[in-house]
Amino acid sequence: MKIKFNISSILAQLLLLSFVIVWIAPTFGLFISSFRDKDKLAISGWWTSLTTVQVNEIYRTKGKEGQVQEGNYFIIRDNFFNDAKGKKVINFGVTSKKINEFIVGNTAILKDKSEIKVFENGDYEWKSKKEFTKKKGRRVFVTASSPPSFTFENYKEVLFKEGLGQAFLNTIVVALPSTLIPLTICSFFAYALAWMKFFGRDILLASIIASLVVPLQMSLIPILTIYNDFGALFGVAAKSFPGIWMAHTGFGLASTTFLLWNFLKSLPNEMMEAAKVDGATHYDVFTKIVLPLSIPAFASIFILQFLWVWNDLLVGLVFLDKHPSEIILTAKLKELLGSRGENWEILTTGAFISMTVPLFIFFSLQRYFIRGLVAGSVKG
Repeated sequence: MKIKFNISSILAQLLLLSFVIVWIAPTFGLFISSFRDKDKLAISGWWTSLTTVQVNEIYRTKGKEGQVQEGNYFIIRDNFFNDAKGKKVINFGVTSKKINEFIVGNTAILKDKSEIKVFENGDYEWKSKKEFTKKKGRRVFVTASSPPSFTFENYKEVLFKEGLGQAFLNTIVVALPSTLIPLTICSFFAYALAWMKFFGRDILLASIIASLVVPLQMSLIPILTIYNDFGALFGVAAKSFPGIWMAHTGFGLASTTFLLWNFLKSLPNEMMEAAKVDGATHYDVFTKIVLPLSIPAFASIFILQFLWVWNDLLVGLVFLDKHPSEIILTAKLKELLGSRGENWEILTTGAFISMTVPLFIFFSLQRYFIRGLVAGSVKG
């Protein structure tokens, strides 16, 4: 029997470890990819980020303005790599059909009898007996070994050029009130359902539980119509931050109330009775006894509600406009997916930015999370 228990325990630990790896590996890959050069990201996976990779790139030489005359030759000299350190040319070509035609250091003779030579460090020399007349230079295909490199350019472009920084701030403005408002309302509501006796309490509780099965999508358009009517009556736009705060509050009331009620009803009845004997009102009991004891439950529900609001797309699209001052992070990422779908460096960086706050919230409150989830599973 002991051997059987040990085997099952080992299997459970291995299963848990596999779940952790399955969750962490993509997150870590997204983090690494957000710092990688866009050219490397397009041709290799994140697991090759610490190894030297071979890349095929296209460069263009300088035009006629870069030429100098040396004896009987007109020469254009420069470096393809500019500030890129560590790159080494392996071979090169002057046509797209034969990009690896010439070994580094060899000379390529073009149709106009001019000659191009490319060196290992990226230097090139293009010389001709005739003066260069074209403003645009010559295309050269280079195969080079590129060492590991990381950059913050992806974050600069995403935050300041693509508008994701403003969308990030908009999402915080949406998520915090949309989490704190229902949590505040439901804490009082759940206490009343758990410890106050009044007519219709059981019917009200049953209605809350029944509303959990109603799909959110069914109520979006009716609620937006009501908001529009109220907005027209009071001269306030329905598609605004207060509007989406109320929408998320309404959608989160049932689940938040049910979870809190499930925890609060498990608190010892003797403690409540003792407080009442000492003359405490319901408000005193709630603020001085229930709240301190319910911190794990509040923390876990805060995490769940915050993550739901932060990752929401549907409610944000319905109750907010798409102009920069209101668009939320998930809607902005959806927009980038359509307009910049081929730019993996933009998408991976944007996706990781959207994960930073939920990860921070979760790891900050994780010690309360499990305690809050299991609280109420047993009585007393």
